[in-house]
Parts: sequence; structure tokens; C-alpha cells
Amino acid sequence: MSPTKRLSALLAAILAVTGAQCLEIENTSEGRLPAMGFNSWNCFYEDINEEKFLTAAREIVDLGLRDLGYTYVNIDDGWSDKKVWRDKDNRIAVDYRKFPDGIKGLADKVHGMGLKLGIYSDRGTKTCASYPGSMDYEEIDAKTFADWGIDYLKYDNCFFPKEEQDEHPWAPEWWSPMQDFNDIKSGPAPAGYNYSTSRSAERYRIMRDALKKQDRVIQFGMCNWGHAHVERWGNETGQSWRIWGDIRPTWTGNKDFITWGIMPILNHALFYLDYTNFWGHGDMDMLEVGNGLTDAEDRSHFALWAILKSPLLIGTPLDKISPAALETLKNKELIAFNQDPVFGGPARPYKWGINPDWTWNQTHPAEYYSGNSTLGLHVFMLNTLSHATLKRVDFFEVPGLDPTKQYTVHDMWTGKDLGVFSKFFATAVDSHDIACLRFNEYNGDQNSAPQRRSTHQVGGPKSKEDL
Repeated sequence: MSPTKRLSALLAAILAVTGAQCLEIENTSEGRLPAMGFNSWNCFYEDINEEKFLTAAREIVDLGLRDLGYTYVNIDDGWSDKKVWRDKDNRIAVDYRKFPDGIKGLADKVHGMGLKLGIYSDRGTKTCASYPGSMDYEEIDAKTFADWGIDYLKYDNCFFPKEEQDEHPWAPEWWSPMQDFNDIKSGPAPAGYNYSTSRSAERYRIMRDALKKQDRVIQFGMCNWGHAHVERWGNETGQSWRIWGDIRPTWTGNKDFITWGIMPILNHALFYLDYTNFWGHGDMDMLEVGNGLTDAEDRSHFALWAILKSPLLIGTPLDKISPAALETLKNKELIAFNQDPVFGGPARPYKWGINPDWTWNQTHPAEYYSGNSTLGLHVFMLNTLSHATLKRVDFFEVPGLDPTKQYTVHDMWTGKDLGVFSKFFATAVDSHDIACLRFNEYNGDQNSAPQRRSTHQVGGPKSKEDL
């Protein structure tokens, strides 16, 4: 089968699958919208201690991030004691050199600031950094986390024994038009195979059920890197699921097919948007804003994660953050889109731009997106090129825009209206930057709109309707 036919067949199979029932947490709205907060891994790895989390919590409050919705302070890998492993009651032992007051003591302090505390574990025998995992201790660990006052669990996917491997493994990195699926040693899954019966799904459900038994609400973020087609069963298992491998602060490329730049992750996410909505979110991984991308790349990275309704978990030291990175993270309009109470689905590409629609490309994925919020219809235009370029919104192309009507165009970065436009709007977009716009139908007096114009003055006509 040719690469093109393989990709077409795979796309058809994905589009034929319907999303699973969403998992609501009873008697609370927690998890209905994407989680927002801070996670330690991208800035500290396993070099963590209580003071670093207290510093992050204080900065979230002092910088005004808590008021914008950033409420979780999440401990990642490295908090437990590798030497002790588990105590006499089989509870994971805390490394008291790092956390002298224990995790409960830290939780009490974080809660006292009006924030929530998250923690990390793994569905295998060890975590990815070789600390104790939760396999076969799910009930004990869920109870321990609840007793400590934990509000969020990130649950990873490392170090599980051979008998825990899936009969028909699947990883998103294998999806490429150049990948011959017959080369996979285990062989392709049979037609109609239900990945929710996989061992991966069963193991994540064990922890889900253990968390549900607790008298405390603990949001469940599954980090299995998109394996076993988690998007097909993730909705009924947790509030978010990782769609791909780990993120790294680069625009493109990957390192050893384990950590990936912004564009490869975006490229993959575009083919799985049907599964994200209220109570269930495809997680594109933690934010790298402030960790070495350019300011323009930071803006695009944040905007794309926000509009695709991914969790927004900051991964840079907040006491050292640059003004530009902080301004990006504090963009109220993109946060409002991500956290919209009425429209739970993500923005969607209405055309690719550089490539034909539905092209798999890890350097130039889709560039043109639209989506609704309670404030109006939004259009987002990404520039994947290495130079500035003119980008243009043609009203007849955008779902929800009427080319016979006029619209007030609003810039979501500056918070300013740009004027009233007919038929199209065009603007220059810098390399690796993104235009974020809102369109509201103009119904005012034509004689009282001094900024009104029939077409934008930049760029020529694209179609006969513009002539």
C-alpha cells in the first residue's frame, strides 16, 4: 500500500470512531474545563524541594496568575524516597530531606494561599525517574494522596513488566505516511479492535476507580503519551490524557523520538480534536513558555495550546520569568477561550495553508483556525515560515462568517478593535508568530463608524467576490 493510501485509510478509521462518554466528577465542576497551574518538571526535573513549590505558589498569587485561573501547583517526579521506597503501611515514603513537613504539610501551605496541590505517580513498578510507582498499590496510594490533601494526580507510563504490555501496542509516533504498519513486530491490531480492552486502559481504570472511592476530589491527568489510542477511552477514564511524547522548548524536530518540538505536537493534535470537550481534554503536554523559545514562538505555543483546549500548566521558574513570557501567560482573552463555560470544543483548522488540507507535516501543520466562544467567532493565523508573511482571512472560507456582512475585527493580543471590515481581513504576521482575532458582526450606523472600510488596505483581491 502506498504511503498516501495508508494515511488516507488511517484518517478514515479515526474519523469513523466516536468519542467515549465523558467522565464527570460528581458534585463539582473540577475537570470540566482544562486544568491551569504550574508543574515542576520542565524547569526543575527531579531537583525539587518544598521551597521551590512554595516559591511557585507565592509567585502565582503575587503575579496575578491565580486570579486568571492558574490554581494548581503540581509536584512532578522526584518527591519520594528511593532508599526507603514504602513505609511499614506500604505507603510511598516521602523524601523528607526535600519535603521536611511532608506532602501534607506542603498541601496545607499551598491551600492556605487559595491554591491546589498536585502530585505525580506511575502505573508501573517505578516512575520514569526510577522512584516507586503505583502498580498493585493503587488503592493505598489513592487513599494516601487523599489523606495528604492532593487535588490532582499526574499518572505516568513507565516501567511496567512484560505481562502488563498491550497485546496490540500502538504509539502515535508510528503514525506517518512513511510508516509501514506491517513492520510492527506485534502486528497490526485486527479490524474493529477495541483499545479500551487493552492492558493500558485496564491499568489506568484501576487508578481511576481508586481515586473515585476517596472522599476528596482528585483530578486525574493520564500521561501515557497517546499510547493504546488513549483518546478512544480517555474520556471515560480521566479528565485529560497526553496525546504524544514529551515536549521540548524547540519549534520543530525531536530528540531520539522521545521529546518533541511545538510543531510536531501540534501536527499530531489536529487529527484528534473530536475527542476533546467538557470533562475530557487532549493534553499536549506542559507549557515551555519562558524556557528558550523566541517571544513569537512563546506566543504561538501558548495560543495554540489554549485554543485547542489543552491544560495550561506553566513549566518555567516564576520567580525568574521574563516580562514578555509573563505577558503571554497572562493573556486574558486566550485564557477565556480555553476556559469558556459554553463552548467546550477546541478551535479547528479550516484550511492548512502551506500544505493541502489534512496533510501530515511536522514542520508546517495547519495555519488557519476558527472557533466560537461566548464573545464571538475567533480566527487564528499561524506563520510556520522563517520570515514574516501576509496572512489573510477570507470571510467566505471561515465557518460562521458571512461574506455579505461586515465584521468588527478585534486583536486578542492588544485587546483593541482594528476596525470594521468587509469580505476579508489581512495582516502581516512575523515568523513563528500567530494572529489571534475575534470577529463580531457589525450592526451599527454606517455613518458613525470612522474606522469602517469595505476592505483592508493591505493585499489584493483573492477571489472574484473581492473585485
